[in-house]
Amino acid sequence: MASAVTPRESLWPAPAKLNLFLHVTGRRADGYHELQTLFQLIDLCDTVGIEVREDGRIERRAGSADIPAEQDLVVRAARALQAAAGTRLGASIRVSKRIPIGGGLGGGSTDAATTLLALNRLWGCALSVDALATLGLPLGADVPVFVRGFSAWAEGVGERLEPVVLPERWYVIVRPGVSVSTGDVFQSPELTRNSPLITIRAFFESGGRNDCEPVVRARWPEVAEALEWLGRYASARLTGTGSCIFAAVGSAEEAERIAARAPDKWRSFVARGLNVSPLHALLADAP
Repeated sequence: MASAVTPRESLWPAPAKLNLFLHVTGRRADGYHELQTLFQLIDLCDTVGIEVREDGRIERRAGSADIPAEQDLVVRAARALQAAAGTRLGASIRVSKRIPIGGGLGGGSTDAATTLLALNRLWGCALSVDALATLGLPLGADVPVFVRGFSAWAEGVGERLEPVVLPERWYVIVRPGVSVSTGDVFQSPELTRNSPLITIRAFFESGGRNDCEPVVRARWPEVAEALEWLGRYASARLTGTGSCIFAAVGSAEEAERIAARAPDKWRSFVARGLNVSPLHALLADAP
């Protein structure tokens, strides 16, 4: 059960993302994979509630029951910022989840990024966005895109970002009843790791693909079934390493019609594409 909002708690949005394509272009000596991808922010959001503490403690008041508090990325993010900034302040953190765990939508990474940005403001740390993105990268390759707060073309392990203004689209997102391990996918011997580099223009002309999709299809038949189902209505694709799949459509009404037809054994969502994170809009307006 989620903890109640306290009078001193501030609430901060943590938006999800889609990978509109994902090419694995190589593998580094340290085991990390080189990628090309296009991150599309969407308005499906978790909410991170934060109450500043004077005693220096970092406490998770509520979050995913499947993740121990000490391993939770919001706790790790808060401690990383606390150490980097040298502050004696602490925080009680509560995460209200809407983004599915293990779905390839960046739920853990966006919660960590929101924690960094919000505490940077609440603690008065005054670290730059560049510094926060650097601090967040060891927590997860997707953290920097959420810290920077814009839809972006990404290369490297996902940390080299170029803002991209994408046309407004609506997305149908389906989560089959499984979670996919990112580690299992990237360690798979079947994964293609030599996709040639492409340009942004080439992506918009060809559409790209997701190199992880064949691996996930083969290992998680529930995902393959969902891809086949959604593909009857629009071009369906895996996001990240899955398990969520998505299709872009032209209107909210069309997205709602398709989502309503999803079998009861799956969860379906309708989300609008965003070019700027709602968190950054909030930070710009907040005193």
